[in-house]
Amino acid sequence: MSTPRPLPEAPSDAATSTRALVKFAPVRNLLGYSAAVNAGVLLQATALGKQIYDITGRELDIGLLGLAEFLPAALLVLVTGSVADRFNRRIVASLAVAGEFACSVALAIYAMSEPTAVWPLFVIAVLFGASRAFAAPSTRSMPPMVAPDGAVPRTIALYSATWTGAAIAGPAMSGVLYAIDPSVAYWSASLLMLFGLWRLSRIRFLRQPEPPAPGDKVSLHSALEGLRFIRRTPILLAAISLDLFAVLFGGAVALLPAIAEDRLGVGDVAYGWLRAAPGIGAALMAILLASRPVTRRIGRTLLVVVGIFGAATVLLGVTTSYLVAFLALVVLSGADMISVYIRGTLVPLVTPDDKRGRVMAVENVFIGASNELGAFESGVAAQAFGTQMAVVGGGVATLGVVAVYSFFFPSLRRINTFEELDPARE
Repeated sequence: MSTPRPLPEAPSDAATSTRALVKFAPVRNLLGYSAAVNAGVLLQATALGKQIYDITGRELDIGLLGLAEFLPAALLVLVTGSVADRFNRRIVASLAVAGEFACSVALAIYAMSEPTAVWPLFVIAVLFGASRAFAAPSTRSMPPMVAPDGAVPRTIALYSATWTGAAIAGPAMSGVLYAIDPSVAYWSASLLMLFGLWRLSRIRFLRQPEPPAPGDKVSLHSALEGLRFIRRTPILLAAISLDLFAVLFGGAVALLPAIAEDRLGVGDVAYGWLRAAPGIGAALMAILLASRPVTRRIGRTLLVVVGIFGAATVLLGVTTSYLVAFLALVVLSGADMISVYIRGTLVPLVTPDDKRGRVMAVENVFIGASNELGAFESGVAAQAFGTQMAVVGGGVATLGVVAVYSFFFPSLRRINTFEELDPARE
């Protein structure tokens, strides 16, 4: 029997030095995985939405794509979270990313045939969504498992930063590659996912979640624990549901293929940069949050930034200027980044590790509902009322959600610091 390799020793200053933390192999491999796979996923998503709209010219089909990506996460939520909590998360994530890679290859092969039918693209999107549903709770639970003592918040911040970088690079590359040929975009996405899978295989955990109790068998009751935990934590429920409803109505980003072509009159490369604008806004805000994190008036700040998100969505809907549209996307994504930061700090603080996979799976459905299901809502509205009315109406609805939450959830508005969110103090 071979002797297990000893765990790498963390640098003594990893908790206070970002450079030392990035040099630590488990953290470096997790960041490399996240950057590569997220860039590939966003590159592919940008190309797929554009290709479907190029084939059919219908906003509704953009919405149906969002629905196809969302349904697997919703239908599998009771399975994916339990799997992430009961089995080796690296193995679960590796199998899921391998499924994503296979779907990306399938898209590339189909794109080479110069397709005129979109139903195979929807089938592949459903399969990709199923793989993503298993990958999300497993990988999003990993930062605390690889972080040295005292470095969990910094590791989570770096992990979030890889997404913002990918949100710029992936869509920007997609516009250029799609202009060459859609298959080139998909092949590039698959290579990024393959590289991320290799980095994932090299991750070694410093700590593992506590194994399930001997009497804790797989059951519907156990699978529902993530949902029950969120319901038992009022502030967590309020913050997540606020994001759900706000972004559900403000899902204008999904309509960018139609906005770029019909309202702004720009081509593939400009469209790619338009899709990269949210990543730029998120990255700029992430840099600002790193130097000046939100530590006071958290609840009020959350409501304000969601309101800014809605107002910027309205601006995106009324403008016919590419520059104004670009800036509106930067602003709305910057505001959304603050919301993500607050929620992303809140969840690890209040969730025990043995429940984290199930809670993350439920949160992933909420996030998916606000993004992919929001894309479906926007596509249906655009098909019925036109792109401009769909975007403007969504922004106005988001502002309405903020007003409702401000009135009916005063406890959320009054939260001052993260320490107040400790369930023991509820």
